[in-house]
Amino acid sequence: MTQLELVLDEIIIERPEDIEQHLCADKGYSGNLALKAMTDRKYIPHVKQRGEEIQEKKTIPGYKARRWVVEVSHSWFNRFRKLLVRYEKLTETYMALLHMAAAIIAFRKIGIIYG
Repeated sequence: MTQLELVLDEIIIERPEDIEQHLCADKGYSGNLALKAMTDRKYIPHVKQRGEEIQEKKTIPGYKARRWVVEVSHSWFNRFRKLLVRYEKLTETYMALLHMAAAIIAFRKIGIIYG
């Protein structure tokens, strides 16, 4: 929550003015300060409360819980044990391992699609 305003202010790509901008967040951003920060920047906040998706899964047939893109990416990177606990002293070495893991993840996803 402490970095929300900074992140929203530092968006690089300009947003179109004529299209409504939605912002999805989890319960950590449900406070009044976070909601005010989102609405001040002309976002429509969608904040999921804890257990809300579980309830929707029970009441809506065929509903699948939505996994956030960032969480999925973290899960993929956590499968590389060398990255999970950082033993590298040099930043360059660690960054090289991150790039290699990203390449392996991408090649695995392409393999699923094309082969």
